[in-house]
Amino acid sequence: MLCFTREHEWISVTDDEEGTVGITDYAQKQLGDVVFVELPEVGSRLLQGAQAAVVESVKAASEVYAPASGEVIAVNTALAEDPARVNTDAMGAGWFFKIRLDDPGELAGLLSEGDYREHVEALH
Repeated sequence: MLCFTREHEWISVTDDEEGTVGITDYAQKQLGDVVFVELPEVGSRLLQGAQAAVVESVKAASEVYAPASGEVIAVNTALAEDPARVNTDAMGAGWFFKIRLDDPGELAGLLSEGDYREHVEALH
């Protein structure tokens, strides 16, 4: 299941327990060339909607918010050496962290892919 936030994060959940989180292709295009990503620590606890990471580009720095509450179980360490992965593959190799969900029911409040597409189109 793939869900989105209005703040342009995505979460891909495969088994209702763990999710992979990143920023959308739209978000990386708005940021421009990503030069640095600050990731949460493995083992840290995140609350839905709270700041989880920071992404910096040549244009700006932006917070990345947790789309769901839970414990960070992995981070994409490859982003430290190659933050541009966010630009080249935001929805794949440019993922930020993996989280063990506290409450999969929180995902019901997020946007579907179609709803997110409509949200982005309304921004223009």
